[in-house]
Amino acid sequence: MANQENLQPKEVEVGTAAEMDEVMRKYDRESATRIWVGKPKIVVSCIMAFFSLYCIWSTMVSKADLQVRLTAILGFVVIIGYLTYPANKDKVKPNSLPWYDILIMIVGAGAFFYYCANYMSMVREISSAAKMTAFHAAIGIIGIAVLVELCRRCVGIPILCVAGVLLIYTFFNGMQTQDNGSLVQVLYRVVYTLFYAPSGIMATPMQVCAKYITVFIIFGAFLERTGIASFFISMANSIAGSASGGPAKVAVISSALCGMVSGSSVGNTVTTGSVTIPMMKKTGYRGEFAGAVEAAASTGGQIMPPIMGAAAFLMAEYMDIRYAEVALRAILPALLYFTGIFIAVHLEARRLDLRGIPRDQLPKMRILIKSIYLLIPLVLLVGLVSTNVRTLQYSASVAIVAAIIVSIPGVLVEGRGQSEEKPLIYSGKKMGNIIFSALEAGGRGCITVAVACSIAGIVAGCITVTGLASKLVSAVVNVSRMIPYRTLGLFVALFLTMLCCIVLGMGVPTTANYCIMATTCAPILIELGIGKVPAHFFVFYFGIVADITPPVALAAYAGSAIAKSNPMKTGINATKLAIAAFIVPYIFAFDPTMLLIDAGPIQIIMIVVTSLLGLFGVATSLSGYLYRPINPLLRIVIAVGGLCMMFPGTVSDVIGLVALVGVVVFQRIGAKNNAVVG
Repeated sequence: MANQENLQPKEVEVGTAAEMDEVMRKYDRESATRIWVGKPKIVVSCIMAFFSLYCIWSTMVSKADLQVRLTAILGFVVIIGYLTYPANKDKVKPNSLPWYDILIMIVGAGAFFYYCANYMSMVREISSAAKMTAFHAAIGIIGIAVLVELCRRCVGIPILCVAGVLLIYTFFNGMQTQDNGSLVQVLYRVVYTLFYAPSGIMATPMQVCAKYITVFIIFGAFLERTGIASFFISMANSIAGSASGGPAKVAVISSALCGMVSGSSVGNTVTTGSVTIPMMKKTGYRGEFAGAVEAAASTGGQIMPPIMGAAAFLMAEYMDIRYAEVALRAILPALLYFTGIFIAVHLEARRLDLRGIPRDQLPKMRILIKSIYLLIPLVLLVGLVSTNVRTLQYSASVAIVAAIIVSIPGVLVEGRGQSEEKPLIYSGKKMGNIIFSALEAGGRGCITVAVACSIAGIVAGCITVTGLASKLVSAVVNVSRMIPYRTLGLFVALFLTMLCCIVLGMGVPTTANYCIMATTCAPILIELGIGKVPAHFFVFYFGIVADITPPVALAAYAGSAIAKSNPMKTGINATKLAIAAFIVPYIFAFDPTMLLIDAGPIQIIMIVVTSLLGLFGVATSLSGYLYRPINPLLRIVIAVGGLCMMFPGTVSDVIGLVALVGVVVFQRIGAKNNAVVG
């Protein structure tokens, strides 16, 4: 877009589009797509754009029953999903759509469209599992099976493993406790629950996806085409580029802002990392560190208000609060997360004695001022959502229109640059291309989220029909209560929940992971006395950090591919950089003040100050450097001091402050003595 020259410092080599595409295809299943060229590409693109328009119409205008709208959307998702994702990502030929994929696509979409077209009659015919027929069961089985295969292609195996285990458990449970052990009746009951009832595929995750998420994904696609990502990188360069180790700080700021919009850890790592990682390496950072910084910051974009990726809408639904309130609660934890990364980056720059980028190579302030209008859609969205004047859908639609409008100045300038005689005609065509491209990208972006939400609904349905959730709650509660000290028992329950979230989140989209955790683990924490909001934020955070936690740290591995570094070392570094994400959830679990719950101004200030000091201590311990290298004993002392500062309580704060100040003073005196001797 216009006014985005001087995007990165001079002489920095940015990876080619082909290289970035290869990285995306390797680490992001959403990017392992079919290759369409020529007229077939136009047809597929038109179908994607039409789907986006349908989603907007369905959300804003349609008065049809919810089940009708959901089945129609899933029917379209099956069509565009199989047009987009091949059975094997390593064997993709241009304009190739095998006969079996055509058959699966038609039959699968037909199952959902049949349900959509005959919804009222089917409600009368099969109001319960007892009224199921073989025909209805066949339709349900086909619909579920086609979605499962599409999930394998675009989301991955891990979530299917969870769903598969639960399906097997559901069948065995049904054989033992229901329907006199009849396999056919158990099958009918399972199919009815998962396909026809609002407790399976079309449960809360898919309902939220159809109501809100699809429109916001389309908004994100429009926003990206305004050039806002370039503006964020340019702004971050202007703010922090000249500081010590500037490029890494630029990566933290720009990735936080871009990740907030994109909602994809891997996608944002590759997009902004193609610019920031070479900058960091050129400055003097090791490849493992450069890739880790980008991955950690990009992953944190999903917890960055006000957008927070798709999961925030699900959180609002599960917690029964407004979306604006979810964004408000997330402010302080997000601040601590990125501050922790920023501190670690600064300490690494000090340790390596790195300099910033010369100011004459950085974007000029005039460029930022000229491009400030690009923020209008975001500001408008935040204003409408926070004031609760209009619905989320309406707010997103207004923001889409605003994104189109702010694209016009750049298109006009580009048009005049390439067609002096007919700039307005050229610009009109260019504007049309941008709108069409955004609608196409929005439709494509909805596929994986819709599929993940539908499979998460299957998981939730299995848990509901078997009563597994209540069994898990009882088991964990009983174990925690066996531990003598309540605080210790609660900590053990939180730790086990954290492990569960990270393991299930490996290779699973954040939305699906959160849905599973909200159904299984959040009720456990609530039963143990943790509030509903802290419990859901806890599982949300640890579902996200799975993207940078080895051994399946997809965002970190994508960063390592760009940095040409060791993937495992990059993942370990990313985990260390994101240490705040492993500590902050425990803080708000024990003290919800950090989530602005029942908190006065003084309390908020105190918890922010003590948490930031605590993060400084932990980050310094992990870095091993302050004014000079820190010996192992002092690293332990300052780490313990930092944790004490972050743990709620006056006594722990005092102990932590003494430890922190002691180590800092000792380091400072030692550094001065070394300087005098030198």
